[in-house]
Amino acid sequence: MKRIDLRSDTITQPTQKMRDAMYTAVVGDDVYGDDPTVLELEAYAAKLVGKETAIFVPSGTFGNQLALFTHCKRGDEVILGDDCHIVVHEVGAASVIAGVQLRTLVTDKGALNPEEVNRRIRKEAEDIHYPSTGLICIENAHSNGCVISIENMNKIYEIAKEKEVPVHLDGARIFNAAIHLNVNVEEITKYCDSVNFCLSKGLCAPIGSILAGSEKFIEKAKKKRKLMGGGLRQAGFLAAAGLVALKEMRERLIEDHDHAKLLGEELSKIPSIKVYLDDIHINMIFFEMNETGYDSDKFVDEMGKRGIIINPIEDGLMRFVTNYWVSTEDVHYVVESIKEIISK
Repeated sequence: MKRIDLRSDTITQPTQKMRDAMYTAVVGDDVYGDDPTVLELEAYAAKLVGKETAIFVPSGTFGNQLALFTHCKRGDEVILGDDCHIVVHEVGAASVIAGVQLRTLVTDKGALNPEEVNRRIRKEAEDIHYPSTGLICIENAHSNGCVISIENMNKIYEIAKEKEVPVHLDGARIFNAAIHLNVNVEEITKYCDSVNFCLSKGLCAPIGSILAGSEKFIEKAKKKRKLMGGGLRQAGFLAAAGLVALKEMRERLIEDHDHAKLLGEELSKIPSIKVYLDDIHINMIFFEMNETGYDSDKFVDEMGKRGIIINPIEDGLMRFVTNYWVSTEDVHYVVESIKEIISK
């Protein structure tokens, strides 16, 4: 039985070309700064997102937390959305590693209100009662599957520059966002001072993310990375797969988006399922199954029997994520399987 995994795009396996590149990679010692494949990846990645330089890190969470740790002083305040990945899915690391306070704002499907951001920036940092605003964080594409507009990012960035507060972009799926917005990725990253993006997920590399920014910022981040345990040695084996991911897998992400739209449209034809079609911006589909009366755990189990791996309901919603290993035929098989299960 074929296995169709819709839990996340984090489950993607490296392609054969990545495996071959890893096998033949020329490596050195990245802590000494002489791994040629890592250096090539960092230079290529920085140019791709329009930043001066970049640093290879083990994961997206690592990249985000390294950014907070590098931008901020202990006790600083970070302004960000209450539903963003840094707040919801990074285990409270900001308090442990960077020692910062998170000042969260309610978002509109992931988008921060620029006026609210402006209002929250501490204008009197020298007041003994106030922490300093050390950073503003934006997530695009958001982990709720929505893409934030260029206009929204621009407004926040203008406010940040006026107040002399840096902006960090959690761009784990930034190439998905660029495809949805139909822009070059630099049109997004020019509205931030640092950006973190994943080489895994839809790009299929097995491990790794990139943190990019100014030379001064990345030089400071290198020492912080070492402190956090991210000073890898022969990391070129991983960087080799990352180079294939960035050079060959970015443009094909539109296929995942198309499959997500198809899956969402087909699911919406089932009367007892409510699909949030307008929110299918990238490769994520969110839907409700409340009217089916079907138990979440039982549904997961029944899908598993058919070779379809999914997560249970979270906050009342089911989430399916398409990826490189999910085909058009798989989408139709998933829909027919759901129809069969809920009709029993």
